[in-house]
Amino acid sequence: MTESLVVGVDAGATSTRVAVHSLGGARVGYARAGAGNPTAHGLAKAVAAIATALGEALGTHDGGRVVGSLAGIAGHVQEMVPELAKVWADHGIAEGPRYMGDVPIAYAAGSAEPDGSLLLSGTGAVAARIVGFKVDQVADGLGWLLGDAGSGFWIGRRAVKAVVHALDRGAPPRGGGLAELVVEHFLGDDRPAASRAAADRIVRLAQADHMRLAALSSLVSRAAEAGDPAALEIASEAAEHLVATLRRVHESGPVVLAGSVLTSEGPVRQAVTERLAGEHVTTAGDAAGAAAWLAARDVLREADAKARHAAFTAL
Repeated sequence: MTESLVVGVDAGATSTRVAVHSLGGARVGYARAGAGNPTAHGLAKAVAAIATALGEALGTHDGGRVVGSLAGIAGHVQEMVPELAKVWADHGIAEGPRYMGDVPIAYAAGSAEPDGSLLLSGTGAVAARIVGFKVDQVADGLGWLLGDAGSGFWIGRRAVKAVVHALDRGAPPRGGGLAELVVEHFLGDDRPAASRAAADRIVRLAQADHMRLAALSSLVSRAAEAGDPAALEIASEAAEHLVATLRRVHESGPVVLAGSVLTSEGPVRQAVTERLAGEHVTTAGDAAGAAAWLAARDVLREADAKARHAAFTAL
């Protein structure tokens, strides 16, 4: 007998991932495509990215075998629902995917328990209390301009601000520390002789593409691990913000850490986990697999679903 399949979608502002699993948990297809956030990139582009990834992930598998699917999509747009139903029908899947935001998917990527909390820090930052794999309460997630304290963007902006203020005071970068890494990131070898001129050029480049700031979080981590005082202070402050955000929503159950800042080994993750000593802290695995697992929960017994969680979410 041919085993039934489930499909999970993790569509974000940077990329889209689609996982196809058997009900037993085995991954039988996986694909990546472009950005799938309709708010950030428009409905047509988001649907096209998801369609591409779905087709590649299904491969030669018969869409008629799919008994459940779930799409976790950053930037909830209701118009996505009928558009995805059309895409699913084109692949022979009887019903379109269940549709939800990316926050409960990120939580499910790290825990099979229905109730707990998510703390996410990637480009942005948000904390959420999860009840029955649904969002019950949210803290922060207010975007790069007015919120997202402790996010990759926030960390990068703090680093650039510290460096341009130092350059404004005539302090040139020295010795491969954070300042040198930031100047190298923006200017390479094409640097003005005067510190103030370097500061002005960095400001113009940052204003022209503010999302470049999020990429600096990895440089802050590198500098902090090398003992740079400014980088260590930024990492510590980021961790304080993130834990304070989590405390606003967390009541009980596991705490799932998600997002590149908190799933990658580094000073921010270390500082956050130290501050959460005594909590049951886990790390999110594959979000597309988690979406497929949530779809499988609709047709599996609860005990079987829990037993297979790790197989679905393994990276």
